[in-house]
Amino acid sequence: MRELAAFFNVDQKEFILTNGTDEAIQVMINTFVDDGDEVITLKPSYAMYRFYAELAGAQVKEIGFPADLSFPFDALLNAIAHKTKAILIANPNNPTGTGLGLEGIKKILETAPHAAVLIDEAYYEFCGVTALPWIDKYRNLFVSRTFSKVYGMAAMRCGCLFSTAANVQWVHKAQSPYSVNTLATLAARAAIQDKEYIANYVAQVLEARQICCDGLTRLGIPYFPSQANFILFHAGDRAIPIRDALRGRGVLVRDRSYEIAGCVRVTIGTVAQTKRFLTELEQVWTK
Repeated sequence: MRELAAFFNVDQKEFILTNGTDEAIQVMINTFVDDGDEVITLKPSYAMYRFYAELAGAQVKEIGFPADLSFPFDALLNAIAHKTKAILIANPNNPTGTGLGLEGIKKILETAPHAAVLIDEAYYEFCGVTALPWIDKYRNLFVSRTFSKVYGMAAMRCGCLFSTAANVQWVHKAQSPYSVNTLATLAARAAIQDKEYIANYVAQVLEARQICCDGLTRLGIPYFPSQANFILFHAGDRAIPIRDALRGRGVLVRDRSYEIAGCVRVTIGTVAQTKRFLTELEQVWTK
């Protein structure tokens, strides 16, 4: 814990290790949301926000994204009411890649001082925007991080939930004593030590993301700007056939048309992997 606290520049009493981000969401909701309370989430977004809120008996108010998938900031602010007990935001958002700046986060925190506001920073390393330094300034702020994305430790199930020491003391009471296993803890400590590797990996992803955007533009395929390590592009009624055709060529992408009509999400890998994706996509797109 001491090494992780130093890495994140927080006090050891200002965070807990969690079984992935899922448990961070769960313990925060179980601590601060009661049956019948209102929880605000975005739509589409990470499905577990709604899952744990409904499990707690909350009334979920989903704020939809506009057609251009820009962050629905005004709609979210207007939705905040006295009965709102929690606001759950992925920044950047999954699956849209949409990001929210610090001024926007500040406005939400100040508009809802009575609500627990979770800023899920699972993709922080790819956008560089973080509210973590504010946990001492805003007592309603919670920040989560995960080792599943940039560190590639999804199967290890290790994340962190940050807030004031007083808040962390409360959420710790809602956490199972059988949470993060010892191997995951050791792996997390080892992962943060290789800063050069992570910096190089992030730089490569950002380069590959730009190559992907340029390639989609060249092919005339509409896409949505992303601040994460994935891009959502529009394939219309060909979304599932395109996904299946790419799978047949050994390239895996995810159909998201069940959430956003006609959209497919591609995760950005290495430059070589991205160039291969574009080559294979061009072959199936022009058929």
